[in-house]
Amino acid sequence: MKLGMQLGYDDPIGSVAMAQEADRLGFDSVWTSEAWGADAVTVASWIAATTEQIGIGTAIMQMPARTPATTAMTVATLDQLSGGRVLLGLGTSGPQVVEGWHGVAWGKPLGRTREYVEIVRIALQRQTVEHHGPHYDIPYSGEDATGVGKPLKLILKPLRRDVPIYLAALGPKNVALAAEIADGWLPIFFSPFRFREIHGPSLADAPDNFQIAPLCPVLVGDDVQQCRDMLKPMLVLYIGGMGARGKNFYNALTQRYGYEEAALKIQELYLSGMKGEAAMTVPDELVDEIALVGPKERIAERLEAWREAGISTLLIQTRQREALEVMAELLL
Repeated sequence: MKLGMQLGYDDPIGSVAMAQEADRLGFDSVWTSEAWGADAVTVASWIAATTEQIGIGTAIMQMPARTPATTAMTVATLDQLSGGRVLLGLGTSGPQVVEGWHGVAWGKPLGRTREYVEIVRIALQRQTVEHHGPHYDIPYSGEDATGVGKPLKLILKPLRRDVPIYLAALGPKNVALAAEIADGWLPIFFSPFRFREIHGPSLADAPDNFQIAPLCPVLVGDDVQQCRDMLKPMLVLYIGGMGARGKNFYNALTQRYGYEEAALKIQELYLSGMKGEAAMTVPDELVDEIALVGPKERIAERLEAWREAGISTLLIQTRQREALEVMAELLL
């Protein structure tokens, strides 16, 4: 099991410093993120310029924010500048961000993702891009087209034409699609204890070299309960606030883990403005399933479940340099 880390989207300067420390400690990869704060690409570029060996991933670049051609150009450029260290993580985000921030229709994300990945791969192979599907029309041929558009291929020669593509996915159909068309999967709120039960059927046809790189919050401290409680506001942001009633994928996953009553109560409290009360509702057991908290000895013990799950890379989420050092000692 390799060790990586995912960075947040609200502190780009701090993120770069953490990435540099992870590079020094020998981490395999570091992944930038975006929502409606810092973008993933600018931070990844800065990291590429100030590190030596660490792989640089995006977890995730939001597909609705960029055309497939833009993503292909970005990846080719970053891969050349970084010396072949780029890992492309893509995701649809959610309808709240897609329609509320990017101003585009949520539509049918499964079909859009399939076409998007196909176009990006073709472009990175420096093949002439021509694609006419329900979601992308290249060259554009609508009624208002000028008629002068022609199929093009990427001018820049990528250092690698087979940059690994990872997909963020939560629902069964999305996870199955990742196993079919991508090189890896980036799950959030991952429970190694329920992995086979919840996601096994969706991954049944995944190739042997399919990469599974879950995100795992890590907080080191002597007081286990305090560590749990410090993570709960982050959990309620997703379970309660990332979406609306009936359209919150994180809430739905929490229910699938067996926390139906808690998930619904968290959402109700959060959407009613009672965020503190929502955080108090998060079960300690849920935190322990999807995160590693407490002193080094406890983390080492609970890390075994993640090893036994058979994942490829553990992507820790933390703002603690101490956590980087502890995880490096345990895994590198």
